[in-house]
Formats: sequence, structure tokens, C-alpha cells
Amino acid sequence: MADASDDLTWTRAAPEDAQGPGPWIEIAFGPGELVYLRETGDPATVVTTTVEKWEAFTKGVVAGEFDHFAATDAG
Repeated sequence: MADASDDLTWTRAAPEDAQGPGPWIEIAFGPGELVYLRETGDPATVVTTTVEKWEAFTKGVVAGEFDHFAATDAG
């Protein structure tokens, strides 16, 4: 965990038409090549990673490397 600066600009990772408080993940890019992540329901708990690791993660998401985490039992 890390202390997040009060001057970070948080972006909520939620569909544009999403209603309600979530829970959603929020992300902010800060100084020192750090990426800050928090959950809307617990904004005081902040974790950090590097921009390099964040970019690797997002490429993995786009490539479908984490699809098994979102698998449903429908059908």
C-alpha cells in the first residue's frame, strides 16, 4: 500500500452507463512513474505499481489473458 497524494486525478473504470457506487476500481497516474489503484468502496486503501507493469497488465487484458477470471456458468 502507498500513501496517495491529494492532488491525484482519479479515473473510475466503469461502463459509461453504470449507475450507483460500484464497487469500481479507480486509477490515477502519479509522480515517479507510479500508478495508483483503489476501490471506490475503500478509497483509503491504495496500492501502487509501476507504469511498465501497468502497461504489461493492460496488454494482457486486451489479449484475453485474464478472461478465465470473468468466465460465467451461463449456458
